[in-house]
This record gives sequence, C-alpha cells and structure tokens, in this order.
Amino acid sequence: MAIPTLPLNDGRRIPQIGFGCWQLSDSQASDLVGRALQAGYRLVDTASVYGNEAGVGRGIRDAPVPRDEVFLTTKLWNDRQGRDATRHAFEESLKRLGQDYVDLYLIHWPCPQRRLFVESWKAMIQLREEGRVRSIGVSNFTAEHIATLIGETGVAPTVNQIELHPHFQRKEPRADDARHGIVTESWSPLGQGKELNDPVVVAIAKAHGKSPAQVVLRWQVQIGCVAIPKTAHPERIIENIAVFDFALSPEEMDQITTLDRPDGRIGPDPATFC
Repeated sequence: MAIPTLPLNDGRRIPQIGFGCWQLSDSQASDLVGRALQAGYRLVDTASVYGNEAGVGRGIRDAPVPRDEVFLTTKLWNDRQGRDATRHAFEESLKRLGQDYVDLYLIHWPCPQRRLFVESWKAMIQLREEGRVRSIGVSNFTAEHIATLIGETGVAPTVNQIELHPHFQRKEPRADDARHGIVTESWSPLGQGKELNDPVVVAIAKAHGKSPAQVVLRWQVQIGCVAIPKTAHPERIIENIAVFDFALSPEEMDQITTLDRPDGRIGPDPATFC
C-alpha cells in the first residue's frame, strides 16, 4: 500500500502519515521503526531531545526498505540554537542516526526570547545547500515567527509541525502555512489519546467499522495535514496506517469541526516555552 504524499515548496514530497518516535526508548525505537517500515510507513519522525536517534537509525538501516524510500525527520533542540551551534548539533544527530543525510531538519521550538532562531535557520539553509539535509522546516512556529524567517532570509520553511487534533484544530496557523506553501504537520494528532473517547469520534468510528484512532487520522488526511501518530503497540502501527480505504462525509467532517476548543492545547505555548 502506497501512502499518499503532499508536495513541499522545495519540489520534494512528504508522506501524509508517518511514524512518530516521541517517548520511545532507544531500544524500542529500533524495533518499532523496523516494524513500521515493513508495515508500509515511509515517514519516520524523531528529534535529538527524544534520546532515540541511534535506535531510529538502526531500525532504518536494518529494515528491508531502500534508504531513498524513507523520509527521515529529526529536530534541533532549543539549547543548540545559533549558527555554529546548529551545525554542530546537526553533525551529532547525523552521527547518532548513522546516516549520510536527513530528509527533513526542523527547528524544534522558536524560543523567541533567545533571539537565535533566525541564525539557526541560516545554518539550516547552508546545510540544505550542502546536500546534508534535503528539506528544512520548523516546529511550533507561529505566523509571526515564520514571517520573521522569510523576511530575514527569503526562504520559507517546507513544513511547520504543530500540535493539532480535533479539540485543537489550529485553523489560523493552517491557513497561514498554506499562504506560504508550507505543509502543516500534526504532532499529537490523536491528542495523546484524549480524542479516542470523544462520543462524536466514537459514533463516526462505529458507523464506518473503524477505530476512533483511524477516524481522527482520516480527518487529519482530509484537512490536508501530515500526521505522525506514535505508538509502542505493533497492532496499532498497522491500524494507524489503514486509513486510505474509507472517507469521512462532509457531514462527519462538520461534526468533528464542532469539537474545536480555544483551550484545547495539551502541550506548551510556543510564545513562552524554551
């Protein structure tokens, strides 16, 4: 089964469903990444702060999938921002991953109080020009932060990875990303499991003979996002990717739209977190 892809503004494409590695141990990551790739996933998302880059790299190297078919993402952590520090942090990530390049490198959080994310972005542009990184993007950036990057460098991110789930739907950030040709990627796309017990989601799942997780991930696909669900359960790895054999009706999409809440955020606020 081929997973649909979305176009990036640099001419490349990104799979619409990926395997997220947040909270997986290094040993878990090696096994589960391998299982995910064998199940059909081609996007794998990790970060230096997750502490599992080595395991993720092993899982990719040991899987019977050509490296050029895998879209590997990792991220720059907050305390390594700045032009030189970014390059050093990238080299360390690459070494832990055991790879020659990564497909997507993200600034994990803007940390606006540090006033270094533009310098990090300039370093990432250089890494892309050198071929060490295929695409560059950001995570948890607001419209203001993205405008600053574009204004200072003329280069828009390819991806903005943000918290996004039915109770926190991020309509304005999604619209701003779209204006710049930026793909919105959802972290915690299942709301860390909180979405799976919502009566609206449960009823739609029952109507389709699908799981609540599959309904939420299908919603993510239909609103045009990339989603990276994380699981440590092999059976859910298979379940989470099986969302391309059904579709939600306009009425069902509208029902999920009503779940949006202004206070639905689970994670930190990008304006203050660092």
